Amino acid sequence: MSLASARKILWVLVAIAALVFGWLLLWSDYRADRAQTETDPAFVAEFELTDHQGIVRTEDDFAGRWMLVFFGFTNCPDVCPTTLAEVSAVMDGLGEDAERVQPIFISIDPERDTPKALAEYVPLFDASIIGLTGTPEQIAKTSETFPIFFERIEEAGAPDGYTMSHTSHLFLFDTEAGFADSWAYGTPAEEILADLGERI
Repeated sequence: MSLASARKILWVLVAIAALVFGWLLLWSDYRADRAQTETDPAFVAEFELTDHQGIVRTEDDFAGRWMLVFFGFTNCPDVCPTTLAEVSAVMDGLGEDAERVQPIFISIDPERDTPKALAEYVPLFDASIIGLTGTPEQIAKTSETFPIFFERIEEAGAPDGYTMSHTSHLFLFDTEAGFADSWAYGTPAEEILADLGERI
């Protein structure tokens, strides 16, 4: 096989992998949209995970506050840092009302996202964000209570040889941990702020 043929095959494989990754993201976001529009009873946030300071946290720790919850991982190249930057802008825009909202980043990559790794990552965006992680079993259990999807994708060029496909929605939960709303990836902070202003 010639070098040119090998390169063509490699590019075809890369294109196929990109298409599969894009489809998985669209499917996971579709599931989140369905959760928001279906007539089934709203779901409740439930978790028992370790924060980036080593403290075990549950949804009860945030009773009386609204929760902005995003699932991602620290090695995420684009979706996660972009969304967390929007969350930071939302928190700044809330002013004094920021005390009524708790932003939470839940890792779907517990193999790499230790409390120490989260402690180095989440403060880069906003000091009020709490990073949560746990064992693979704890993360899997948590994901069952949220309409989210995540999957490990082997990718030679990624850190440690893999990346993660995951739901890119930002979730809002009310003061009793009940699902209130969600925003698709790319929703500007101004729109999220407008929605929050009508609620809190």
